[in-house]
Amino acid sequence: MTHMNEVDKQKILEDFKAWWRDELAVSHKNNTVKLTDSSEFTINPFLWSYLAYFLNGKADSHSLAEVLLYPRALGTSINTIFGTRFQDFVTKYFIDTFGSSTSGIDIEFIDKLDGRKKYCQLKSGPNIVNKGDVTSVKNDFSAASRLARTNHLDVNVADYVFCLLYGEPWQKNSFVKQIEKDHVVYVGKEFWYHFTGDDNFYEDLISSVGQIANQFDMKSIVDDTISELAKDIEQKYPDLVK
Repeated sequence: MTHMNEVDKQKILEDFKAWWRDELAVSHKNNTVKLTDSSEFTINPFLWSYLAYFLNGKADSHSLAEVLLYPRALGTSINTIFGTRFQDFVTKYFIDTFGSSTSGIDIEFIDKLDGRKKYCQLKSGPNIVNKGDVTSVKNDFSAASRLARTNHLDVNVADYVFCLLYGEPWQKNSFVKQIEKDHVVYVGKEFWYHFTGDDNFYEDLISSVGQIANQFDMKSIVDDTISELAKDIEQKYPDLVK
């Protein structure tokens, strides 16, 4: 079994920082500056003014705009970008890892602890998994197992793994636990250990983002977007603005 050496590890960490800076952060910025039209949001009219007062003690257009923008920019948008793009980073930059041609399998990789090829469904984090995923994962793994037997491949049930890119074991929700009854689940640090053979890789990957976080001061861009959104709200909801 070939574990990741220090040179390869540092190269991956530098690639990760470059990817974060040049791809993920750029997409996050572009998605944020588009949010100057209130029609981009699903507004709950019962909560909107209440949340503005809750946040700023007033329901002027600026506060109403903040209530819409902050959850999207700091939550939904970046989590979606991270979840959809991080898998591409994994398959592009890691040796012995490749996208799978098998339906229902996201990536295939050589487990650095037992040396066996693993067929992996990959999700970003524990809260992403929902009820529909439980049946889907089990069905996909069953279908892949039948195909492997048909093709006389050396694959056993433990080679089909459900992996979360981040999280802690205690954060597994009820749906992850249901999957775990039938299949191996690796969460956060455990996944990265099997994936790279480096017990500290998960923490080092997280730290690498912290090393470049000061490059992403977007406050002025966020403020400008809120100002433009506030103007739109004043035009479309004049009776709501206080």
